[in-house]
Amino acid sequence: MLTDPIPKVTLEMAVPTIIAFLITSIYNLADTYFVSSLGTNATAAVSVNASLDQIIMMGGSVFAIGAASYISRLLGARKKEQAIEVLSTVWFIAFTFGMLIFLFGTVFMRPMVRVLGATDTCETYAVQYATYVLLVAPIMASSFVMNQCLRAEGSALYSMIGMGFGGVLNCFLDPIFIFKLGLGVTGASMATAISKLVSFLILIVPYLRGSSMLSISIRKFRLEGKMLYEVISVGSSSLLRNGLAVISAIVLNHIAGGISDSVLAGIGVSNRIMMFPFGIILGFGSGYQPVAGFNWGAERYDRVRECYRFACRFSIIGSAVMGLLIALLAVPIIHLFSAVDPHMQQIGALCIRLQCIALPVHAWVAMVNMLCASLGYAGYAVILATARQGSCFFPLVYPLAWLFGGKGVAGTQAAADLLTVIPALVIIKRMLRIIDEKEAAAQKAEGIAG
Repeated sequence: MLTDPIPKVTLEMAVPTIIAFLITSIYNLADTYFVSSLGTNATAAVSVNASLDQIIMMGGSVFAIGAASYISRLLGARKKEQAIEVLSTVWFIAFTFGMLIFLFGTVFMRPMVRVLGATDTCETYAVQYATYVLLVAPIMASSFVMNQCLRAEGSALYSMIGMGFGGVLNCFLDPIFIFKLGLGVTGASMATAISKLVSFLILIVPYLRGSSMLSISIRKFRLEGKMLYEVISVGSSSLLRNGLAVISAIVLNHIAGGISDSVLAGIGVSNRIMMFPFGIILGFGSGYQPVAGFNWGAERYDRVRECYRFACRFSIIGSAVMGLLIALLAVPIIHLFSAVDPHMQQIGALCIRLQCIALPVHAWVAMVNMLCASLGYAGYAVILATARQGSCFFPLVYPLAWLFGGKGVAGTQAAADLLTVIPALVIIKRMLRIIDEKEAAAQKAEGIAG
């Protein structure tokens, strides 16, 4: 973290995380791909339940992201015991949150899927898919904590194995449960639940065996004010980002569903397809985040600055290449999920291409956001986290839908992504100034001590 060249250590941390995100994207798409053969209504139901996944992960992420940032800084400052207390506390809190989601969702199943955007024609499918996903909500939330905190201590490879194995398993189980056993949408939900359980069991092994730098123990559970502030203040950016992602997805579902199930399915499928480039961007950012946080805790401000600059160059160039390739292949890709619904194909391909245009902007803003979070500047992280699907999204969604119908809905997210460059420019200037000031103060202190 402190001695290897920044590109080397960042990529070593990022590559396993990118692979894990890609595999996660694959098994999210696997459900959609296999279910699509059951019809547009079934595909729309899976798209609706993407918001349920986000709600579950939202609870895990608010603690996981904040804990990972805090833990990386604590380890950089050689405060291992305190880092263990942070991990233990957030793990049990996340598990409890997942349990509450399971209980609430099970009791209010049909009203819940209607709120998420299910239409009359896809409600039954939506209930079938939500049933088993809710069952594993506690382990989904707590797995996210373990996944992020393994990366924070430098175990990105094991984190990848845990998330990746479950994803590969889901791809094998889907056709068996959906077609061989004739379970349809319910089978897709069961396959997802089993895969999530397997990932959980793999991720918890190093903590139980003591092979991790950290551990999870109820005896280390501490509800201390400073700890919770550090975790939640940074994690709040993730909470707001995921919360707004849920709200924006629900709004899109209702608007798209009000037009037709074809528009609803097209938007849902295209968003899941775009999880591939988004996953690579987030995976790379999650890899560079602990490097920046560790060096910040160790007062190596020169390496923090170098880490950010490398991340920007790499992510912008990489996202531009990815965007071009995906945009060129948008039509054949969307045809994989609907061979008989031309309206869904048209909306889906348009949505993909427009988001590809905005992809380099999305990548750079993500790097700025993660820099703020990794250094503990929660306020700036919150502003950027809420921009993409909040302050830059909601002013556009209804006017674009009213003016252009389904095409306007398809273009909303891309337009919002382009607008996020404005707050990001203001914030990164301030962050680079803070890094310069910290470095100058450290050099001055060294000079006085010498």
